[in-house]
Amino acid sequence: MTPAPCDPLPDLPLPDCVEQDWARRAVGLLHGDARRSADTHLLKPVFPGLNGIDIYLKDESTHPTGSLKHRLARSLVLYGICNGLIGAGTTLVEASSGSTAVSEAYFARLLGLPFVAVMTRSTSRQKVAEIERFGGRCHFVERASEVYAAAQAVADQTGGHYLDQFTYAERATDWRGNNNIAESIFAQMAQEPHPEPDWVVMSAGTGGTSATIGRYIRYRALKTRLCVIDVENSVFYDAYRRGDRSLCCSGGSRIEGIGRPRVEPSFLPAVVDHMMRLPDAGSIAAMRVLSDGIFRQVGGSTGANFLGLCLIAARMRAQGRQGALVTLICDSGARYVDSYYSDDWVAAQGLDIAPRMDALRRFLDTGVWDATAGLGPLPD
Repeated sequence: MTPAPCDPLPDLPLPDCVEQDWARRAVGLLHGDARRSADTHLLKPVFPGLNGIDIYLKDESTHPTGSLKHRLARSLVLYGICNGLIGAGTTLVEASSGSTAVSEAYFARLLGLPFVAVMTRSTSRQKVAEIERFGGRCHFVERASEVYAAAQAVADQTGGHYLDQFTYAERATDWRGNNNIAESIFAQMAQEPHPEPDWVVMSAGTGGTSATIGRYIRYRALKTRLCVIDVENSVFYDAYRRGDRSLCCSGGSRIEGIGRPRVEPSFLPAVVDHMMRLPDAGSIAAMRVLSDGIFRQVGGSTGANFLGLCLIAARMRAQGRQGALVTLICDSGARYVDSYYSDDWVAAQGLDIAPRMDALRRFLDTGVWDATAGLGPLPD
């Protein structure tokens, strides 16, 4: 039997996959940035009053965009590209109080994409200027609770992609390793006298960094514990204590980059070992004292971190314990010359930081903690 002749090939041309070509180039650019800024310094300042307790500061202000958020922004953009949500010409949109938007504006410019940051009008002028210098555009709202809907609306209007740091911070970062901040900290601690610090102290903004650190500690079966710092006008602490993620509050945090009016999806209380809510006056006092001690200006969120670390150090001293404590320098104080470093601004906020600064200096010099100075309660 003679076989039937074969049918000709159907006229179905395959696509050129132009979007994949763009994505490959974009991912290559992002990997190049990661190689150039692969790690940051782990500082070890000496405080005479804390003999026996080693203090380490992971200095994230040395990233190309000057903050901890450089890592997050790169991860969020990679996450969007690899999930097919960002392509050539996509407008990137973010709800941000500043530092994340600065970093995302940098990456948008690197990839040749438009960028819009949605933020409250109270955001520091320095951060707005940095976003605009990288080619980004700022869209202002009156209240912190309005940024989420406004960012989604801008993305819808432009046909863009809402990066949504508050939802995706904890899932865009590979918490098992891949040079995330937790892996970097513990690698740098490996040859120190106490390679597994007693505590890592980290304030909560999106909740993504604390989630990464807490998960990594459990993944590596480390003895280190995680303390998360919250601030005034924020609900993370109350949600942690009550086990209620539905909590909200009005207004917004004075400490830019941390504290939120709602419990963000990226905040994972189950990987947190302890939380403290600290007074803004104490955070700003600690920011200034630390800046004097390490000869460089740091931001308000770093002040909150450092105050929490000092509270834990005071408890360790009271118990006669030695060990190591680690926290982060989140960004440079150069962004806050008109706010936290302005005596007029501090006075207008009704904050009295002078006695708190004096008490912290005495503690760092002598190890004596003044429980009456208004720096917050000692942790349990």
